[in-house]
Amino acid sequence: MVIFTASAQHAAVNNGQFDLGGWMPNYPTALRNPPPKVKGQTTEDSILETLPDVSTTVNGMAVLRLLSKDSADHFPLGYFPENLYDEEVPCKLIEAFQKDLRELSDLIEERNKKLELPYIYLNPKNVDNSVAI
Repeated sequence: MVIFTASAQHAAVNNGQFDLGGWMPNYPTALRNPPPKVKGQTTEDSILETLPDVSTTVNGMAVLRLLSKDSADHFPLGYFPENLYDEEVPCKLIEAFQKDLRELSDLIEERNKKLELPYIYLNPKNVDNSVAI
C-alpha cells in the first residue's frame, strides 16, 4: 500500500493525463457557461459556447503534456540510481522485489497484447520509483 501510494498513484494520475486530456472536451480546463441541467437540450452551438477558448485550451494542454512527460531522472519502480545497501538481507529483498515487478510487468504486457486499447499506466516499467513533478 505504501509503494502504491508513493509511486503508482502518481503514475496513474499523471502518466495518462495527456493521452486522455489532449482532446480538450475530455478535460476542459474551464467552462464559459454552466453545464446543461437537462439531458437532451444540448446543441453543437451550446457546446462550443461552453467550452474554453483556444488560448485557455492551449495552456491547459501544455500543463497536461508537461505532467505526462517522463522526467529526465526517471527510474522505474524498484530500481535505484545509487547502491544504498551492501548487506545481504536488503540486497536479497531488493532483488526479490525487482523480480516480482518484472513478472508483474510481463503479465501486464501479455494481457495488453489482447486488448484493443492497452492499459500501460500502472505497468511497473512506467511507474516512477518516487513522485517527481
